[in-house]
Amino acid sequence: ILFILTDQQRFDSMGCYGNHWIESPNLNSLADRSFVFDNAYVTQPVCTPSRSAIMTGLYPQTTGTTMNGIPLPTGTKTIAEMVSSNYIRAHYGKWHLGNDTVPQHGFDEWISIDGPTKLLHSSPEFEAIEADYTHFLRANGVEPPEYGVHYESWVANAGLTEKLTQASFLGNEATRFLRNYKKSANRNRPFMLYVSFFEPHPPYTGPFNELYDPSEIPVGPAFLEPPNNGSLVNRLRADYYLGGNLNPLGIEGGDFHDTTTESGWRKLRAQYFANVTLVDRNIGRIIETLKNTGMEDDTIIVFTSDHGEMGGDHGMLEKRSMYEEAVRVPAMIHIPWLSNRKTSIGGVFSQIDWVPTLLDLVNEQIPDNLDGQSRAPVFRGEASLEKNDVFLQWNGTGDRNLGTPEINQMISTPWRSIVTGDRWKLNLSTHDQCELYNLNTDPYEIHNSFNDPEHHSRILGMTARIRAELQRVGDATSLPIV
Repeated sequence: ILFILTDQQRFDSMGCYGNHWIESPNLNSLADRSFVFDNAYVTQPVCTPSRSAIMTGLYPQTTGTTMNGIPLPTGTKTIAEMVSSNYIRAHYGKWHLGNDTVPQHGFDEWISIDGPTKLLHSSPEFEAIEADYTHFLRANGVEPPEYGVHYESWVANAGLTEKLTQASFLGNEATRFLRNYKKSANRNRPFMLYVSFFEPHPPYTGPFNELYDPSEIPVGPAFLEPPNNGSLVNRLRADYYLGGNLNPLGIEGGDFHDTTTESGWRKLRAQYFANVTLVDRNIGRIIETLKNTGMEDDTIIVFTSDHGEMGGDHGMLEKRSMYEEAVRVPAMIHIPWLSNRKTSIGGVFSQIDWVPTLLDLVNEQIPDNLDGQSRAPVFRGEASLEKNDVFLQWNGTGDRNLGTPEINQMISTPWRSIVTGDRWKLNLSTHDQCELYNLNTDPYEIHNSFNDPEHHSRILGMTARIRAELQRVGDATSLPIV
């Protein structure tokens, strides 16, 4: 199993999702021989909660990893602890589920990119351990961030060349793993390699800043349009960003952009997509090594991201929203013994299902306690996702300052959402304006139909399905009376 995870990558950043101008030849090539989910969703649109679900098959509310900075509990098993001990299990890159610098949760091999920052360490005994990427920077003549300085607050002014980025570092390390595995005495044992890239996560800058002309970047109807009929938390955030403000971490790190002008937003957006291309180049190196070592025909390849990026749509940046740009991600799986051509999977897919699906595909036992379920029958043509529902959550906690006291207050209210197979989305909160969107006729979520009387019966039915899911997984979050 080769599982490739990026950070903060929008679904519309690849050719198979309609982006025909971005340079992503390696992801396009992978899509051309994979099962591609038309509509794949995260469980919660922020790093730690989403990653915990991807690694465990459990909702963030179930594991308690409801915001960034909360370590995955020791007794909560990842997929690496569920497969047989015969597997060689490696995790390379961003972890964000606890002590990033030390092997844990069943992984035998470990390459770290995040050092001992205040956000990421969870145990004092590990604070002094430096990341592998830190040693790489020093070996190449670059002084890494000082102790306690977040990488995101450092890299914008670091002036890193392509060779020195975290993406290239992980490309190097992952290809080394594959070559060494093929030559080792363990080459007859199966491997599980998770490669977790930091990019295209902000800062919105990198070595390819000039790759795309900002004036030529296509935008949709929601670009720089504030969500006037949406939730208060989103209206506050749009006012903040459109008023010329940026994420406090970005400001701290010198990642400045003029968000009072369309040209400033376009430049930010172009540089964000350029970092997708940076990642694509290194994904290509990894997959090419897999091919050159003769292991491609025996290896499942998964590609996805932990959440999306608003990128100016609805006048907002980053994630922490139920809009499609934040919760819908690219997702595909190459299973060489089932298909070597592109197969689009309709309906809706949740990342809560990755763990049981992969266990099923490699004939490993699926634990009974998982919140997700195997979707392997879909790939064999035995089932469909057309009538599936996916459920999203926001757990009412903020891990850092988002700009104003009002935003920080409103981000603390929980949300529960459903996206149906027939493409309707309902977002419920007891303390904010609820939302209903028809993604068939309103894919950019411009019109909030929650208060339209003709949709009341639909809202009642969708709310009942959310309540049933909360009861199934033991989620006590309150919902509004609709």
